[in-house]
Amino acid sequence: MDFLALATKYLVPDLQGKYIHLDIIAPLMDSFADHFEFKEVGKSVLQKSIYQVKIGSGKTKILIWSQMHGNESTTTKGLFDFFNFLTSDTELANQIKANYTLLCIPMLNPDGAFAYTRENANGIDLNRDAVAETQPEMQLLKRTYEQFKPDYCYNLHDQRTIFGTVGFNSPATISFLAPAFDAACQYNSTRLKAVHVIVSMVDVLNSYLPNQIGRFDDAYNVNCTGDYFTTQQTPTILFEAGHYPNDYHRDESRKFVFVALVASFLKQNENVVVDNDLTKYLRIPQNNKCFFDIIYRNIKIIDNNVEKIINFAAQYREEVIAGKVEFRAVISKISDLENHFGHVEYDCESMLFSSNGKPYPIIEEEATFDLNNSIKFNNGLKII
Repeated sequence: MDFLALATKYLVPDLQGKYIHLDIIAPLMDSFADHFEFKEVGKSVLQKSIYQVKIGSGKTKILIWSQMHGNESTTTKGLFDFFNFLTSDTELANQIKANYTLLCIPMLNPDGAFAYTRENANGIDLNRDAVAETQPEMQLLKRTYEQFKPDYCYNLHDQRTIFGTVGFNSPATISFLAPAFDAACQYNSTRLKAVHVIVSMVDVLNSYLPNQIGRFDDAYNVNCTGDYFTTQQTPTILFEAGHYPNDYHRDESRKFVFVALVASFLKQNENVVVDNDLTKYLRIPQNNKCFFDIIYRNIKIIDNNVEKIINFAAQYREEVIAGKVEFRAVISKISDLENHFGHVEYDCESMLFSSNGKPYPIIEEEATFDLNNSIKFNNGLKII
């Protein structure tokens, strides 16, 4: 089966770009009302509605939530594409609905989604509030967990463009983690069940993303939601949607979230743990902070009347302007770029740097400059 073609077929066209908030997803939930059970289950700090979607009638229960970080919308798009697929009368969709009961919260942090911030309206990272449970959004998630008693949890996130896969100069387009249950990061039967699900997803995704699938850092923090639920003996899988080449709005990355979700249901996961699953899981390359958005190599500068050849990098800052996320390239690192890669790279061939009369780049300034007073770069990119 061509899962990527399936992802394209069921892509929800009304979800485009990175600025996905409640006003955008609410009408889509209405369009699915004839197929699934939708209801409001709580309110955010600013009294915005938080919705729950219930799908299927199977024995195995899975709790799924997305956008607990408001500016991490890729998995929300992939989740709605998955909802769209489950409205179909295909054999696979019907099989999933017969074998599983899915309880989904597609936007846990609607305030953060509107503001396009990681935190909620109180400035709290919900993914560090699992134990203290100070925020209404986390209280809702934990109440849902306790009432539903899931067999598995899927914790859906985005990761930054800085991540690549160790050993490859490839972006980590999607990464997974079976969160730890203790500071020693040991593997018990609960964690191994999560490992099994991840291996089943990676087996499918490898056909589409060779060397672009990562294993997220498993440093233990019980305040993190995934770690907390794992300590409660519920297998939990962290999904991290990352960068795909030339896809800053993540409209390609969402397709791999869809593929991962579908692949996670291809096997009956509740009782089957294969002996070599852990070996296969540990072979997934770890995430590595090895990328910048843009790297400029072999730039000539004048520093204290001395000519030097340097490298520097720029990273995009994301800002919502007129209802759309815009990207502003800002100089983020100068020299010391060994073992780093750029999603875009320029060999500047020892040409002389100039920006607003300054003969060298400055951290935190916009990456708009000239080379040899003739070749221009605007917002990070060469003007052709």
